[in-house]
Amino acid sequence: MSTLEIIAIVAAAVIGMELFAWWAHKYVMHGWGWAWHRDHHEPHDNALEKNDLYAVVFGTIVFIMFAVGYVWSDALWWTAFGITLYGLIYTFVHDGLVHQRYFKWVPKRGYAKRLVQAHKLHHATIGKEGGVSFGFVLARSPAKLKAELKRQREAGIARVRDSVGA
Repeated sequence: MSTLEIIAIVAAAVIGMELFAWWAHKYVMHGWGWAWHRDHHEPHDNALEKNDLYAVVFGTIVFIMFAVGYVWSDALWWTAFGITLYGLIYTFVHDGLVHQRYFKWVPKRGYAKRLVQAHKLHHATIGKEGGVSFGFVLARSPAKLKAELKRQREAGIARVRDSVGA
């Protein structure tokens, strides 16, 4: 397998994971998997959340991909590597930057600030219905997200916390 093929597979896996993460977050975590995800949206003092079980499940799948790829498929192994790379980015951005589980830093400008704002707006809804910004690395404009939350609230789709100003 050439270096270019490896880079292409890893890049496709990282990009594909953002798309999968958006889908899984919107339709699984805010759907039939809400029982595990709910505590992520509610205040608590626990170091771990039921929501962390998603990392265990996805990590187990990727571990199996690494093992099978090692024996039978370089492409599968490098796909698993790309997924793991996305997982590290997710952990740094979502758990570290946004939720400050590992370090305390609030960005004052730039894309990091936009990511934090977008995810805070995601947490602006009460319950699993409605909501915005289901991805983890790509974030739309906070102004557009606020407008979407306002539309959802007015349409009765989402219950929005009062402090959002939507």
